[in-house]
Amino acid sequence: MPMNRPWLQHYPPGVAAEIDLARYSSLVAMFEESFATYRTREACVCMGKSITYGELDATSRALAAWLQSLGLAPGARVALMMPNLLQYAVAIAAVLRAGMTVVNVNPLYRPRELEFQLNDSGAEAIIVLENFAHVLSEALPQTPVKHVVVATMGDMLGTAKGALVNAVVRHVKKLVPPYSLPGAVSFKQVLRLGRALPLSAVAIKPDDIAFLQYTGGTTGAAKGAMLLHRNMIANVLQVEAWNQPMVDMPPRIDRLIVVTALPLYHIFALTACFLFGVRTGGMCILIPNPRDIPNLIKELARYKVNMFPAVNTLYNALLHNPDFGKIDWSMLKAAIGGGMAVQKSVAEAWKRATGHVIIEGYGLSETSPVLTCNRGDIAEWTGTIGLPVPSTDISIRDDDGNELPIGEHGEICARGPQVMAGYWKRPDATAEVTTRDGYFRTGDIGVMDEQGRVRIVDRKKDMITVSGFKVFPNEVEDVAMTQGGLLECAVIGVPDEHSGEAPKMFAVKKDPAVTDTDVRSFLKERLAGYKVPKQIEFRADLPKTNVGKILRRALRDEALEPPNR
Repeated sequence: MPMNRPWLQHYPPGVAAEIDLARYSSLVAMFEESFATYRTREACVCMGKSITYGELDATSRALAAWLQSLGLAPGARVALMMPNLLQYAVAIAAVLRAGMTVVNVNPLYRPRELEFQLNDSGAEAIIVLENFAHVLSEALPQTPVKHVVVATMGDMLGTAKGALVNAVVRHVKKLVPPYSLPGAVSFKQVLRLGRALPLSAVAIKPDDIAFLQYTGGTTGAAKGAMLLHRNMIANVLQVEAWNQPMVDMPPRIDRLIVVTALPLYHIFALTACFLFGVRTGGMCILIPNPRDIPNLIKELARYKVNMFPAVNTLYNALLHNPDFGKIDWSMLKAAIGGGMAVQKSVAEAWKRATGHVIIEGYGLSETSPVLTCNRGDIAEWTGTIGLPVPSTDISIRDDDGNELPIGEHGEICARGPQVMAGYWKRPDATAEVTTRDGYFRTGDIGVMDEQGRVRIVDRKKDMITVSGFKVFPNEVEDVAMTQGGLLECAVIGVPDEHSGEAPKMFAVKKDPAVTDTDVRSFLKERLAGYKVPKQIEFRADLPKTNVGKILRRALRDEALEPPNR
């Protein structure tokens, strides 16, 4: 056991060291228990329209029966390419109930990226929102996909509202480019057909693949993490066990209201919002476009939300909107930060504005995703990613896989029931991230303290070496954000003839008067000289993923491009 698991001595009261891995045989068993137990409760709400657990049961049953009628074998891959809509929740449950595997697809993919994922996964069917059907129409001929279902924004909003929403999306906002998908069927038609078909019971085993979750697109060719039913069940139960003390704190609530602003194709929202919400009989508020901050605030102002998982950039954007004060946070149980590092300046501003601490956690697509989380009763943001969750071991290792003592920097390695079975069709890549004793190498550099709390220093690949000294971009960015004049920033390493590499900062101004000299002077007072960026370039915005992570790699690639002459 690594370091005698010191974290167990610092668990919140009532949180057990281990979870019951035999609780459910599959995600389908969990879904069906919630469908029966919470039949009349609202399961999801989107754009003002809600569906109950009973309706989610009936609708997903119809879609699952239709999928089975296609003659697809158990385990067949079905791709889902949508933003957060009621249809997405239905589709996830349906694919799993049909005994098939969900392949989540980023709807902002270009044809080349989509073609790669459909081919790599061997997807035979896809459900796509019409807004993105033009991308599929370009990629489709080069893929094994045989069956296409096209959904519309208004499909599940009711006849009148659905027609109005579709008219606005198509003709006013012009968000549906022309496309040609011969043989495609509509989502509504599929549901009509499926309601007349029987759903055959499928013997789903714990080791069957529930999701092929693609990852690594920001660091190289994307790979499909094979997340088994038992991996996902384990993480849902781990999240539930860890959250229970927060939920139990006053004020009392009858059911959880979970904000699902992060996209469901991202593992953080999939597990910590949707699947956790279903397991506990909660209601998920599905937000189709979290980048539309004014609309997000309008949605949040309608409810007294209890759980708000988000990334640093989303917290920051909300705080800087003048209408932020319209949201009632009095019933908030936890604002959970994940997906990227939470910055101190954002955490402190959130506490001042809401009275609540951001509870930072950590995980990866390969780990379903949650590995660690801070306690829910902390008085202040800790700057750590917290303690390993139940049934999870974290070990800090050197490059040779040897465990390092408390307080030493090394690669964060993890072992637990939520860790993937491996990368789809990539045993070589799986071997690269697995230690001799079966731990998963996260690629993140961290350090553990005496309590077992882990602090991330940086991504292994983002580390900058300046004349042999290590510079971690997260540290420089975090300090720069406390200066007060920046809205956001990113630091990368660029070639330097004297030191090998040198830090360069890209920043977006909050205060128009701030200069690069102001920022550099501020940093020089607080950081060793070799950590201070030689260059600071101001931009109107920074490249981000759809989840809101700043893409350092895109900035690095751009900085390394030879100038056009």
